[in-house]
Amino acid sequence: MKVVNLKQAILQAWKERWSDYQWAINIKKNLGTKGATWDYLNLAEALMEQALIGPSPNPLILSYLKYAINSQMVSYSSVLTAISKFDDFSRDLCVKSLLEIMDMFSNHLSCHGKAEECIGLCRALLNVVMWLVLGCAWYCDRLRELGSSASTEASLKACQERLHSLVSSIKNRALIHIARLEDQGSWSNVEQAIVKLTEGIGSVTNQTLKSKLEESVSLVKGIPHMLTAQSPPPAQPSFPSVHAFIMLEGTMNLTGETQPLVEQLMMIKRMQRIPTPLFVLEIWKACFTGLIESPEGTEELKWTAFMFLKIPQVLLKLKSPQSDKGQEFMDDVNVAFEYLLKLTPLLDKADQRCNCDCLNMLLQECNKLGLLSDSHAANLSSKREYAPRLKTTENANIQPNPGLILRAEPTVTNILKTVDADHSKSPEGLLGVLAHMLSGKSLDLLLAAAAATGKLKSFARKFIKLNEFPKHISGEGSKSASVRALLFDISFLMLCHVVQTYGSEVILSEPSPSGETPFFETWLLTCMPEEGKILNPDHPCFRPESGKVESLVALLNNSSEMKLVQMKWHEICLSTPAAILEVLNAWENGALTVEAVQRITDNIKGKVCSMAICAVAWLVAHVRMLGRDEREKPQTMIRQLVLPLFGENTLQFYNERVVIMSSILEHMCADVFQQTGLLLRSTLEGQEPIPYRNLLPAKEPIHEALRRQFQAVLRKGWVDSRALHLFESLLHIGGVFWFTNNLVKELLKETRKEWAHRVVELLYSIFCLDTQQITLTLLGTILPNLLTDPAHWHSLADPPGKALAKLSVWCALSSFSTHHKGQASARQRKRQREDIEDYSSLFPLDDTQPSKLMRLLSSNEDEPVTLSSPANLFLLISSILGSKMAGPHTQFVHSFMEECVECLEQGHRGSILQFLPFTMVSELVKLPAMAKPKVVLAITDLTLPLGRRVAAKAISAL
Repeated sequence: MKVVNLKQAILQAWKERWSDYQWAINIKKNLGTKGATWDYLNLAEALMEQALIGPSPNPLILSYLKYAINSQMVSYSSVLTAISKFDDFSRDLCVKSLLEIMDMFSNHLSCHGKAEECIGLCRALLNVVMWLVLGCAWYCDRLRELGSSASTEASLKACQERLHSLVSSIKNRALIHIARLEDQGSWSNVEQAIVKLTEGIGSVTNQTLKSKLEESVSLVKGIPHMLTAQSPPPAQPSFPSVHAFIMLEGTMNLTGETQPLVEQLMMIKRMQRIPTPLFVLEIWKACFTGLIESPEGTEELKWTAFMFLKIPQVLLKLKSPQSDKGQEFMDDVNVAFEYLLKLTPLLDKADQRCNCDCLNMLLQECNKLGLLSDSHAANLSSKREYAPRLKTTENANIQPNPGLILRAEPTVTNILKTVDADHSKSPEGLLGVLAHMLSGKSLDLLLAAAAATGKLKSFARKFIKLNEFPKHISGEGSKSASVRALLFDISFLMLCHVVQTYGSEVILSEPSPSGETPFFETWLLTCMPEEGKILNPDHPCFRPESGKVESLVALLNNSSEMKLVQMKWHEICLSTPAAILEVLNAWENGALTVEAVQRITDNIKGKVCSMAICAVAWLVAHVRMLGRDEREKPQTMIRQLVLPLFGENTLQFYNERVVIMSSILEHMCADVFQQTGLLLRSTLEGQEPIPYRNLLPAKEPIHEALRRQFQAVLRKGWVDSRALHLFESLLHIGGVFWFTNNLVKELLKETRKEWAHRVVELLYSIFCLDTQQITLTLLGTILPNLLTDPAHWHSLADPPGKALAKLSVWCALSSFSTHHKGQASARQRKRQREDIEDYSSLFPLDDTQPSKLMRLLSSNEDEPVTLSSPANLFLLISSILGSKMAGPHTQFVHSFMEECVECLEQGHRGSILQFLPFTMVSELVKLPAMAKPKVVLAITDLTLPLGRRVAAKAISAL
């Protein structure tokens, strides 16, 4: 009834020519409503209907509407909704009046009511934008049909100006963005209207008007992507975090999968807003640097494989599959190479190191993979003046590593096929292949190529299978016995070498397909010494049946040649440690002479090198348990076993096998011999130092070593591979908290803005040594300590405070994204974790069990978190925002939240921000830096209705 009465009241007022304020007084008296708004009676729509009945608007009734707007009897959203329902654009005067009504309030749209009213404003804005777009499209059609007309152009211009005025405001676009998520159907209508307008723009002859229309259309189209539009990237020549991350992966994680590496690189690129050409350039710079400074031998081959095989595949994954983006990426790669060409000293040094034209080989690889066009590759190649003078007489015959690595890749596939074939009838055929692999540096080349292309696990699995093959003995002659012994020995040596070069993860990360644990896996777990792994020499695995041990001791003590027929090599290897203990005891008790011991050790290493490895593995564990004075005899035995045996009666391929055996044994013994300062071999024989071992200064406190190394890296501006290995040793020795806490202290000392930012980049990449654990410590312990203790607040002042906030957000985002995909690199998994719970409980691979990081960030007060006190980070931040005391700690919180927004991924409510309690939004928008529409959109979960209401309420009030 009230609606009917309302229309009658409007007509009566018009008939009696009431003034606007008389009308307002009478209508309130007769149709009095509680509260300020008349929206539920649709007052704005009723007035508009009556005002726009004729060909031109009724000025008196329009004056009532204007009075209602000015006196806030009606809300802005109800007026906009009413305007958007008018669809007869041929009545120019009516349209003009509606646009003038919009002008009354469109530049200060706001709503301070309930959340539902704010959502109403969002919907109304969306509707009125669609109305303006349709109006523009209608006038464009009219221009096409009737030709150029001043009045039509004026109407089109009027609609365009209002549309541009509305959507050029970030606040309005944010509100429309919320409405779009509330009602996808309405947004589809807007998109259709935009298509219609785009088609009609062509008929506009006025170029100024045409370009303005195109600009307005572009703004409307950009609304769904408004969160992805980033501020321009900082102008800086280099990006140490990309450089250091590539160094880390190339030095320590060649076997890692490509996808996690690609995602981590993309994360760094997004967080730092690095332009693609500079990003690709930084990757290549790091590769060249890593190759130049890599130690000779295996490490150099690993870097070569990383640079020439793995990185081109990484770039291929970075290249977007869409054709237009793909072409754009190719152009960016070309620009990166153009920049790289200017770094002549770097390229020259790499060419000298590898004795070939490295850049040209890279260009060829990128061209093959479709990362560079033929013309680009040819043009770049012509610009690099390669110096043939590098080929001196000494190294002219040495083939360059890059060429060898590129040729090794297809060979790996062929070898895998060969080993896969059935060799039970004639296993001799395999020996030729295996012997070829052992010669020179073939094995290291093949392993590096396999590691860089993700085939190393498959490679290892095949050799474990091969190592199991000799278990099956049927009536055999001496020839088949020697073939069986060689197959066992070569596969065992290769597997030991793989473990020492690439870590036991390669072999242990996947269970055996047969379900039964193969011999080598059992031996590796219980008997093989590795860095950071302490073995018990009295473990039952070293104590097989006494009968087998006695027969082996008798066999070894026999001066005649060791027999091979019917030998069970797996059992022999497991019995060797106990036999060695018997010999050692006999020697120490005077029952054996040095010569007798030498004969026994000669017998051990003379045929099957695996026996020597099993013997030394136990001796190393045994020596670790002895005092300095008791070590002489066992260490002498180790020395005897390490040296090759020069004699006639050795088994085939002995020279090739013994080279690998000596290398394996040197790695095994390095730590034990270093403890007493003894050399494994005499200085005359020479011994290549093991790369990256024993980097810590002998008598310097680890705290001082960490500080000194970090300052050196900071002065240099980038992290080299030696520094990364030293940092990893310190992390391992000092533990995660000690390591993180001391490096954060280094950051908080840095009061120069540019240097503080450099520290962040370097620390972020150093923290990639174990992102998850370091992040948990940083967010769960270190930050709460700094934020809750007033004695520490002064250290959080800018610039170091802002820098720490940036570092914390970068770590949280990286850690969260890798946890969510269930990724932990082999490097992070292999480290012993005595100080923390089982890894899977921290970062479970399924979504049913919350990880500590998620609990740490979440805002559920009922769920206690043991990691930190107060319970978690966002609750702590919330309490700081709500407290009355301001200081550097509140400034830190502002910086932290700003950085969260700045680092948003692709316009989603970025990962860690999903843990933000909704109640915090109203607190945050009180801060000047956070009182921005885009910030509110970023910090609320717009996928939830509640999130959209909270965002609409906060933005409407801005």
